Amino acid sequence: MASGVDVVERVEAPAGSDDRRRRRWLVPLLLVLGWLLGVVWRMWLARHIALPIAHTDEDSYLNTARALAGGPGGFSSENGALRRVGYPMLISPAFLGERDFTESYQLVRLINAMVNAALLPLAYLLGRRLLHLGRPAALLAAAAAATLPATAFYATVAMIDTLMAPLVVAWLLAVHRLVRRPGPLAAATVGALVGAFHLLHSRGVVIVAVHVGLVLLLLVRRRVDRRTAVAAMLPVVALALLNEAVIRLLGDKVYLLGNNPGGGTLRAVASGAGLVNLGAAVGTQLWYLVVITFGTAGVAWAAVVRELRRPRRGDASRWTMGVALVTSVGVAAGASVILAGVTEKAPDAIYGRYVQMLAPFWLLVGLGVLLTAEYRTVLRRAAVAVAVLVAGGGMIAARLAYAESSGHLLRYGGFSAPDLMALTGGWREMRPVVGSLVGIGALALLVAAVRVPRLRLPILGALVVVNIVTMQVIEQRLVRTMVARTAPTPALADLGVRPGERVWASSGVNYIYRFNLSHQVTWADVRWFDETPPATADVVLVGWKPGAPGDWPGERYGFVRLGGNPTQQWAVWRRG
Repeated sequence: MASGVDVVERVEAPAGSDDRRRRRWLVPLLLVLGWLLGVVWRMWLARHIALPIAHTDEDSYLNTARALAGGPGGFSSENGALRRVGYPMLISPAFLGERDFTESYQLVRLINAMVNAALLPLAYLLGRRLLHLGRPAALLAAAAAATLPATAFYATVAMIDTLMAPLVVAWLLAVHRLVRRPGPLAAATVGALVGAFHLLHSRGVVIVAVHVGLVLLLLVRRRVDRRTAVAAMLPVVALALLNEAVIRLLGDKVYLLGNNPGGGTLRAVASGAGLVNLGAAVGTQLWYLVVITFGTAGVAWAAVVRELRRPRRGDASRWTMGVALVTSVGVAAGASVILAGVTEKAPDAIYGRYVQMLAPFWLLVGLGVLLTAEYRTVLRRAAVAVAVLVAGGGMIAARLAYAESSGHLLRYGGFSAPDLMALTGGWREMRPVVGSLVGIGALALLVAAVRVPRLRLPILGALVVVNIVTMQVIEQRLVRTMVARTAPTPALADLGVRPGERVWASSGVNYIYRFNLSHQVTWADVRWFDETPPATADVVLVGWKPGAPGDWPGERYGFVRLGGNPTQQWAVWRRG
């Protein structure tokens, strides 16, 4: 049965060969313009950010990128087992030449915006090829996916997550092509994208495992031959070797501060309490995906389970959806296990960062179901999504209450789930019941709108508006607050610190100010000391607590204070 969107498209389609040619060029033109607007919008969102606000992830990537560009190195909060260099390789050109840090940082965000905004054309292709949407619906659904705060937010900072959502959609498009038309070229494309995941982040381990399973299944079921299977695996191996080669090339220019996964990882999978916590963490992340996609992820999952049992869209769609579903659960579980093994802090109430890359894909699939399925089917899929929201919200509320009654409050921070904060008004505490109500209310509006064909395109446009407004709220309430709290003033150059001077920083300076002051020293790696400055230091960054016992006695070591900020409790001293 044709959808109302398709009917509108056929009625409005211009007649004549000239009109058809013009329409053929219209969509690519709109996609290019949309991509450019997306780049500009992302740069505008980041206009107030002059120094990193996401510590220590940004610092690690930026220090490594600078080292790859031939400059000084620095520290990284990564550990040896999970270390990846793909993102620093991508942004390293920003550090070529003689630039101050703010200029390089702006170029990094431009690179981010250009890649992140590529989600729009990729999402359009997915809507057309995998979901069989008409052009207008595919364009608006792609715009809704490309403006999701779960994706757009990370383009404003130097974090790997800015690349992940476009890469997920590109990878699943390639998987669809491989299953539909198997061959060495299609297989190598999938393998290259999977290798890129591995080169970028430890989440790639899950995707590599899914990829290996997919290739083996296709091989066993004789859907691909051995040559195609080898073509699918070689790029993964090549990019894994490239990661190791670049790490060896860096040597000790970048030194690691992170801890390798340890006993926490074992406890997370080998004890009863650990398994309960793991299950709760995974459930929280999946619930979060349903909320931030306005219930559509739940609709999509219900449809995928049905498709796996009784395929209707063809084998290529069935395999692709199955791969996406396994990946979603795998990433949520893998992230929870790894975080349990590398952190000594209290567990997070939610840490949605790792699954956010999947949100645009599931939004698109859910919208595809709403726009193309029969209305009774839509109601059944929506009922499953509502059940997930109700059960998830109740489970999370009980988890938070139990932790509080035990005297162990779960962590909740700005980079845990910024979009959830904005949608629920939960800036200081997680509000799972409100989140479930937001998801249910939004889904009810979507289901009601698709009942009326002429409302289908407007409701997609409304999603874009909601995303843009949500990002504006995040920018004002979260980003600007972080900028004000993390930007040291005045600048080192204003205090007379000159290029070529050997600068050291005291561990007594708050780590955020210490890192952002150190970024301004582009000519050398700023190392740390505890109390006594090293003999090689020309300038030191130390704590400044006038009248307090912790104030640094610079005169004792032959230094003269240049200035600083006693409110932020840091000062700059030069050897006299």
